[in-house]
Amino acid sequence: MACLSVYQEGLREAERHKWIESEKRGWDVGSVALGQWYDRYWPHYCRGKCLEHLTGRQHWTEFGDDDFGLIPRLLVENDLLLDRILDRVLRGYENLDVICWSLEWGLPIDPVMSILHQLNINRARLEPVPARI
Repeated sequence: MACLSVYQEGLREAERHKWIESEKRGWDVGSVALGQWYDRYWPHYCRGKCLEHLTGRQHWTEFGDDDFGLIPRLLVENDLLLDRILDRVLRGYENLDVICWSLEWGLPIDPVMSILHQLNINRARLEPVPARI
């Protein structure tokens, strides 16, 4: 499987957005559209790519080799709990949201914290490359 870069693919997405916005208006909107894409979509885009990496669907350079395909390995240990946590992460929950949810439902906090620590979804908070915006 080819190892891709979130930054390179993100730039392609931003340029695609620029093209679409330019076509809508009938003129080249320039770097304004690139900035809009990064402002609106970059965090969600990075989280999605991180989850692709963790599930083993696509290897992304920025997220490291050791965690590629981590989720299938974790499923063996914590099937239902991991599944419920992943549901929330996919909906955009942050770690604190997941912790509050687990406390609200009376779930044991240690396994929840262990899963959150291993997933380390905060690794998806990549800064956009300023020179490209």
